[in-house]
Amino acid sequence: MGGLGVRWTLHGDGKTPAPGAVVRPDERLSWPRTFGLGAQHVVAMFGASFVAPVLMGLDPNLAIMMSGVATAIFLLATKGRVPSYLGCSLSFVGVAATIRASGGSSATVTGAVLVVGAVLFLVGLVVQRFGARIIHAAMPPVVTGAVVMLIGFNLAPVTASTYWPQDQWTALLVMLFTGLAVVCLRGFFSRIAIFLGLVFGYVLSWVLDLVLGKIHSPAGGAEAVDHWRLDLSAVADADWIGLPSFHAPSFEWSAILVALPVVIALIAENAGHVKAVGEMTGDSLDDKLGTAIAADGAASMLSTAVGGPPNTTYSENIGVMAATRVYSTAAYWAAAFFALLFGLCPKFGAVVAAIPGGVLGGITVILYGMIGLLGAQIWLNAKVDLRNPLNLVPAAAGIIIGVGGVSLKISDNFELSGIALGTLVVITGYHALRAFAPAHLKTQEPLLDSGTSQYDEKPPAGTS
Repeated sequence: MGGLGVRWTLHGDGKTPAPGAVVRPDERLSWPRTFGLGAQHVVAMFGASFVAPVLMGLDPNLAIMMSGVATAIFLLATKGRVPSYLGCSLSFVGVAATIRASGGSSATVTGAVLVVGAVLFLVGLVVQRFGARIIHAAMPPVVTGAVVMLIGFNLAPVTASTYWPQDQWTALLVMLFTGLAVVCLRGFFSRIAIFLGLVFGYVLSWVLDLVLGKIHSPAGGAEAVDHWRLDLSAVADADWIGLPSFHAPSFEWSAILVALPVVIALIAENAGHVKAVGEMTGDSLDDKLGTAIAADGAASMLSTAVGGPPNTTYSENIGVMAATRVYSTAAYWAAAFFALLFGLCPKFGAVVAAIPGGVLGGITVILYGMIGLLGAQIWLNAKVDLRNPLNLVPAAAGIIIGVGGVSLKISDNFELSGIALGTLVVITGYHALRAFAPAHLKTQEPLLDSGTSQYDEKPPAGTS
């Protein structure tokens, strides 16, 4: 059992880490404290992990349940060396919106994302065999950053046309509250700022319904109607215990092509997570990068095969580890257990599904922008020089195509547009221009991206 990473030694007296000490992945505190930390990890991932399936039109109960299963798969695959929680990936929200806008169903969404999980699994195997350099060769930071940026900013019309108009004043207040929470709160509470914004918006909508009555606005549709901001009728009808709703995926090439570019974002997320955990624990996790990517892909395939959303490593939980100095994978097993219990409570899912549209409008203004700006952060960390036209031209063209929804009609039954076309332009454009560019534009070797900058070679002695 120890070889699977499910055996831990007690750290000290089992109560608190000694000054300056950390609880390592193969250690644990007392079991009551370990389960308490597991509950804290679940709360940390709640803000994004149950908002994402709601935005994708999928069952939040199933999403929470499968996040627990995915976390267990990840911990077993990495043999307990990479403490991590796998929650629903926000990178697919834009993909789901695009697929549904073209008439796709939930089965079409999960089918497309299942293929992405399979590709991610294969990429993990390749990285495990050949090392991270194969990723860097195909997707240098200028490409990775541009693709992450266009995926995030492609979501802007969803907020502007779907969520914000349902209750603009609630959306504005939720946006302001969430922004203050992100900036002003410290420690653990800053990590759950999105969750706190949702709670604030939920209560605010309830109060406004009591004071002002119904609102006349679009309620998810095109026409404005009178409706309650917070409709809890489904909560009363929901059972306390029951299985979530499952469905089989279906596969359509048009949807798959829209979803495939997200592979790039998932690779960057996983690589960044592995690097961050390695730096915090002081362990070299170079050999686990490919395994982590493959495990994420396998977990996403299993989740989408039964109708759930894809999963990815969560930075929110890195914040919890940094604040508590507890990196024990036992806490993550406890979190996975709690997630399974939540998934078996349909009433919990009904509460989540009742989140008012105006609240989602205020949250997504910040959330979608943050996703897009992660691409800029990749550029900054890798010191990408946008004065160099070799970097500037493909990134600029791809971002405008992805954000603006530009389309390219190939035939009567097939066209590329938005995220898919933008990603294709960035990747092929960069490599094609590099092949023909003069030597002086290629003198600076492509730097490794922020997530994998130290995996294949150590920096020269005396450098940071």
